[in-house]
Amino acid sequence: DVMNGVTEGMIVGSCTDVIAGEGLIVTAGGIDTHIHYICPQQATECMATGITTLLGGGTGPSAGTTATTCTPGKNLIRDMLQSLDQMPLNYGVTGKGNDSEQLALREQVIAGACG
Repeated sequence: DVMNGVTEGMIVGSCTDVIAGEGLIVTAGGIDTHIHYICPQQATECMATGITTLLGGGTGPSAGTTATTCTPGKNLIRDMLQSLDQMPLNYGVTGKGNDSEQLALREQVIAGACG
């Protein structure tokens, strides 16, 4: 089957990507915007359910991670991004935003926090 709107005269521009999908079900990847980074096995579960992008935080199996979706401090943000680099998904790591001083917030952004 071919989706609606595909015709011989269809215009294919520079932003169009053609893929071979014969015999497959092709869908857009999902985004989970509230994840606690607890364990690497989450990647397998996400891929099995069509999720391709994760936004959240945490530092693995720590008490703070189970309670919040933020990663505390520039060093842990850097470490989390480095550990996620080998995973087959798109990741965004959120930092802690509750600080009365701007320096720590800037450091988290420089370390790679996306929010």
